[in-house]
Amino acid sequence: MARVGIVCDSTCDLGLDWFAEHDVAMVPLKVLFGDQTFLDWIDLAPEEFYQRLIASPTLPKTSQPSPEDFRQAYAKLFEDGCTDIVSIHLTSPLSGTYESAIAASTLFEDRPGAVRVVDTRLVSQGTALVVKKAVEARDAGKNAEEIESIANEAVKGCHMFFILDTLEYLVKGGRAGRASGLAASVLNIKPVLTFNEEGTIEPFKKVKGFRKAMQELAAHVAEVSKTGRLRVAMLHACRPDLADELIAALEAAGADFELDSSGLVGSVIGTYAGPGAVGCAYIPV
Repeated sequence: MARVGIVCDSTCDLGLDWFAEHDVAMVPLKVLFGDQTFLDWIDLAPEEFYQRLIASPTLPKTSQPSPEDFRQAYAKLFEDGCTDIVSIHLTSPLSGTYESAIAASTLFEDRPGAVRVVDTRLVSQGTALVVKKAVEARDAGKNAEEIESIANEAVKGCHMFFILDTLEYLVKGGRAGRASGLAASVLNIKPVLTFNEEGTIEPFKKVKGFRKAMQELAAHVAEVSKTGRLRVAMLHACRPDLADELIAALEAAGADFELDSSGLVGSVIGTYAGPGAVGCAYIPV
């Protein structure tokens, strides 16, 4: 039976144990504090990262995997018996990771199988939900073309919303997109942010106060769930209390959902989200 390999990058924030348990190959991005370089999730766990981030006088830098990093990952899967590979990654407008994967995929075009690369146009638990859909399809015996199609359909159906304690990290890191002009520090304005269809960040709603922002986000998810039950993944920057509060807000708003997971935001995405971030991604059940 043909075996399809699944590859992702570290910014889906699923953690090393999950990758091992579900037979998914992960290619890490890097975080640089001065002259120190750390592999996301491998060398630097989220708990340690946020301590370093708060203490650092300057914003760390991040670095995408090289085409060679992906070539090595793909080659190992083919050597291990995979006939095809589906490679799923964070939004291309915010990182060159997708382009590195595409570049590496062309090196295997003379093989009978293929490397198929998917741009989720999301990050963190949004990308994770797409990866999980691909894994479910693989485990159900789907072929590579079917898995790629299911992943791309998941991209269309998956949405992610998040609230930041401050826009400082997003703006300084150059990832604010259409949210860059928000005067979020004035009158305690807390924007609910989202990813648009192009995969860039834009404001969804501006409200006064963090809890009010949570309520607005919960109300939106509840409204969407009227058309069908949702699978929801929480994300937080080492603030499980905020994730629990958002879950309670969803329940209070009457959202029809099943909780997929509540996951940490890793160091690469956390460089731009900053401490105190919370949000959720959802996809139709």
